[in-house]
Amino acid sequence: MARIAVFDSGLGSLSIIKAIQKVCKAEIIYFADQKNFPYGNKTKKQLEQIVKKSIDLLEKKFQPELIVIGSNTPTIMLEITNKKIIGVNPPIKEAAHKSSTNNIAVLATKTVVKSKNLSEYIKKCKISKKIRIHKINASNLVQLVESGKFIENKKYCKKIIIKSLRDNFLKNNIDVATLSSTHLPFLKPILELEFPNIQFIDPAESIADKILKKTKSKQSKRNLLKIFSSDQTKIFQNNLNNIGIKNKINFLSI
Repeated sequence: MARIAVFDSGLGSLSIIKAIQKVCKAEIIYFADQKNFPYGNKTKKQLEQIVKKSIDLLEKKFQPELIVIGSNTPTIMLEITNKKIIGVNPPIKEAAHKSSTNNIAVLATKTVVKSKNLSEYIKKCKISKKIRIHKINASNLVQLVESGKFIENKKYCKKIIIKSLRDNFLKNNIDVATLSSTHLPFLKPILELEFPNIQFIDPAESIADKILKKTKSKQSKRNLLKIFSSDQTKIFQNNLNNIGIKNKINFLSI
């Protein structure tokens, strides 16, 4: 059985894990580093320290075949060269290909939106010059997910989403948006309802396909999920329970 470690600062990794479990049968170690939530307001230096500690911890304790950084922020902000590690980048090329208006939005955390790293990543994608990319700070939407409000108070979430995005979308004639925080796919049903003319792209499926290719020879007959957190909280446990995940959360010090 392949062993895959997935880590993030909270609930975000679950959107990646759900996609992995649809195509793979593997043991997944899910480490929610709630102690360091949110990644989106950390400096590059802080992220380097946090990510290195997390990777070292997971390597030493679990010896996984692959480690997935289930967060766009450290993936974009840091240079990861270890071939065992898979990150989550904004699906810029896919968004550009799907856009009819040539205006796409990248919804990401404040740290990513303001970084030179995102600009450099966009250049590397080598998309057509006619495509205009609008970077939108979605950190407040990430908080809606991590706090559990996306489960408990959908009316409030709808209000915040409309206030945060509607004017920007309309003014810039956006027709495709990338969900470039792994928390954001949890809001996709609301986003699609409020903005039916916009395509929202979740990169989770492409990440799951990469993992399948790398673990195909080690597929098992069932999925296994073990959950660890660096800061056990009742809110986190309740949120997991509310979305149908009843696994016990184990404490893992970082």
